[in-house]
Amino acid sequence: MAQIQSPMHSQPIIDPFGRAISYLRVSVTDRCDFRCVYCMSENMSFLPKKDLLTLEELERVCRVFVDLGVRKLRLTGGEPLVRRNVMELINNLGKLIGQGKLDELTLTTNGSQLARFAAPLVAAGVRRVNVSLDTLDPEKFKTITRWGRLEQVLEGLEAAKHAGLSIKINAVALKGVNEHEIDRMLDWCGNEGFDLTLIEVMPMGDIGGEDRLEQYLPLSLVRSRLQKRFTLEESSHRTGGPARYFDIKETGQRLGFITPLTHNFCEDCNRVRLTCTGTLFMCLGQDDDADLREPLRSSEDDHAVKQAIQNAIARKPKGHDFVIDRRQGAQSVGRHMSVTGG
Repeated sequence: MAQIQSPMHSQPIIDPFGRAISYLRVSVTDRCDFRCVYCMSENMSFLPKKDLLTLEELERVCRVFVDLGVRKLRLTGGEPLVRRNVMELINNLGKLIGQGKLDELTLTTNGSQLARFAAPLVAAGVRRVNVSLDTLDPEKFKTITRWGRLEQVLEGLEAAKHAGLSIKINAVALKGVNEHEIDRMLDWCGNEGFDLTLIEVMPMGDIGGEDRLEQYLPLSLVRSRLQKRFTLEESSHRTGGPARYFDIKETGQRLGFITPLTHNFCEDCNRVRLTCTGTLFMCLGQDDDADLREPLRSSEDDHAVKQAIQNAIARKPKGHDFVIDRRQGAQSVGRHMSVTGG
């Protein structure tokens, strides 16, 4: 069984497959100001606020994970920047970097609120963000996000650049939608100084009549197309996430591929995911979870929470079982991505 290490040394907990768990992704809200067609239904039912962990509780559980050896925190959603007073949480967690307890605090965002929050994020200690952006075509953007405006996101990206944030664009590859503009996005990222990561559609949650089988575009195909125009040199770069990176000779930037369907990326998984309700998922593509809210609220002492985390990581599986086929309705996991913490 995985053992809790002394907080004094902050050594990561080791899972049953010898992987050190040093990375926590935290969904601070399930709400979002977009309704992306591969992520959620347009008419989503969000959790009642009483079910959510408070910002103080989120900070406390993050600190417990840091005591147990987590060195990187990523805040996600939904859209994390739509949560009221979220900068209080970000400022407090950022202090852990200055104290030497945390290596990095990062954020995944749709970019809609970056014009407002870019400078405060940098002041809090955030140095890089991932921005979800699937197209540079305003009409396609509106179709994909249902509610979003491309202009608003581009303004946010400009503000983030001005504030000094390092930016990586995350784009979901969608068959028949953006598949023939990925080379354009690669050029644009090169000009802007952004890295780009491409992601296969993940079979999670009911998306309201959209067909993931029709959306699914294998990144092996995308890569072979890009190699006709760009020189892709395999990179040793790793961020602790699931992407496999290539250096693009022509642009000087990196290109990442996240391939949950064509290539399982689980062999060196070092992360777990916490939802905004205090549910811990040890694997994005499995349904096993652990409730941290009850032990968090049952005592001001952190012992019960630490024990619950230890027990959960001792059950972390070797990998996910994502599959897209008609028998499962292109849905391997019932919960939406926005619930799980990225």
